Amino acid sequence: MRRSPRFLLAACLLVSATAQAAKQDSITLCFERQDVRPWRTLDGGGLNFELLNEVARRTGITFDYQSMPWKRCLEQLRSNQVDGAFAVSFTRDRIGLGAYPGVAPNTGAVVTDPQADPAKRMHTDTYVLVRRRGSPLDWDGKNFRHLDGRIGFQLGYSVGDFLRLQGVALDEGSQRPDELAEKLIAGRLAGAAMGGGDAIRKLRGSLGNKLEVLPAPLVEKPYYLVLSNAWVARKPDLAARLWDAIEQVRTSPGYRQRERDYAAAARRKLVDTGVAAQAKGGGSH
Repeated sequence: MRRSPRFLLAACLLVSATAQAAKQDSITLCFERQDVRPWRTLDGGGLNFELLNEVARRTGITFDYQSMPWKRCLEQLRSNQVDGAFAVSFTRDRIGLGAYPGVAPNTGAVVTDPQADPAKRMHTDTYVLVRRRGSPLDWDGKNFRHLDGRIGFQLGYSVGDFLRLQGVALDEGSQRPDELAEKLIAGRLAGAAMGGGDAIRKLRGSLGNKLEVLPAPLVEKPYYLVLSNAWVARKPDLAARLWDAIEQVRTSPGYRQRERDYAAAARRKLVDTGVAAQAKGGGSH
């Protein structure tokens, strides 16, 4: 049976429109190319992916995840080469990177104290100070003591802004927590600022008997899905829907239970490896 030219044209237009709609509803998100447990792993595991996948299900959006070195991810966000990035902490210096939930678009108006909306965060995490076992270096929650050398942190990480405010000498030439641990043990660093999960894994690893984690966290930060300025300018309503969905999923009973499950599993691992005993031992955590 021959189809009329009009029928074929209509079919082509329908296919084209469907493909275009699918393309418009697909968002490219970059994230750091390393495992950051319990939040994310390179194979798509962890709580960040569980949260985003549920957001995608609720909103009908498709996320295209791309892993890359963190500094490159942030630069591609700034230049609108990706539609968004996760998980990104907020600093005033990062406002130009992209759009944070709760921060007004950059219109040139002076905003005294812009802040991202913590209710729209993906998660909260802490940075801790790691030292060589037996080192006198200390952090009491406000001040460093007995600091003789540099504090290292990973390239592009926002904890560097916090450390600069403390006026300490810094080393930001490391890409991964493994490099920080090796520099620390070799005496090239006095201390290292690491995410809490990374620090626990270092203690549980082969270098654990040479390292200590101080009990007072350096800083606690919320982490966000940050969308590119160009994408939000095109689809401000959809951006708001995504951030609202993140809050709804994160505060849902099912997701909160998943967070509790991960936390309980982490505590069991600490007990099994003896790290929990070290954490209670006054000088380290």
